Amino acid sequence: MIEIEQSAFLLHSRPYRENQQIVEFLTENCGKISAIVYIGKTLKSNKKGLLQPFSPLNIILKGRGSLKLLSRVEASEKSYKLTGNHLYSGFYLNELLVRLLGEHIECTELFLQYKNSLLALAECQSLELILRQFEMALLDELGQCFDFSPVFEINCSSFYYVQEQGFIPALTKMKLPCYDRMHIQAIAQQQLTDKKVLHSYKVLMRQVINHFLDGKPLNSRKLFIK
Repeated sequence: MIEIEQSAFLLHSRPYRENQQIVEFLTENCGKISAIVYIGKTLKSNKKGLLQPFSPLNIILKGRGSLKLLSRVEASEKSYKLTGNHLYSGFYLNELLVRLLGEHIECTELFLQYKNSLLALAECQSLELILRQFEMALLDELGQCFDFSPVFEINCSSFYYVQEQGFIPALTKMKLPCYDRMHIQAIAQQQLTDKKVLHSYKVLMRQVINHFLDGKPLNSRKLFIK
């Protein structure tokens, strides 16, 4: 039986059979992986206590199929302590990965971005910047590349973003968000100090992410509303 040892973060867990759970990890070397874990009832069994969100882990997975068996888990660093909206944002990152990321696809850079995002959330840095940078990294992993050249080359004050076409001049009315040319140029150059630019960035990311979600809502977004 093949054994895989690597760094990981727990993204989601759900009951499976008696004393078992199915857990989903974001791993450093193999991307997202699902595994079965046996949760013992004795005091010596500490797997349940270790399998918490936002905790850096070292895990050993066994098995040849797509659904692995979690053989061993241990903490590699202290857990990231998230509170308030920064905690909700952490759940948002996890839900995006669970919903959108394919399994068994190496994504080392995204793993590092996720870890850095948790650190920034724990330090209560700017939520807008943390979330936008992570969303962009995730979309890049999903093959969603933004070509910003039209907003520099075409003399038009506002643009739409159309999936499969990219940025197009807002010459006719469409049922899509309309973006100020200067805002999109600032996003392209990562000049993100203006609140209006950050708002446009948020709307753009939400538009594209909703496309990948097929319009299905994210549970974690409801936490911010509450």
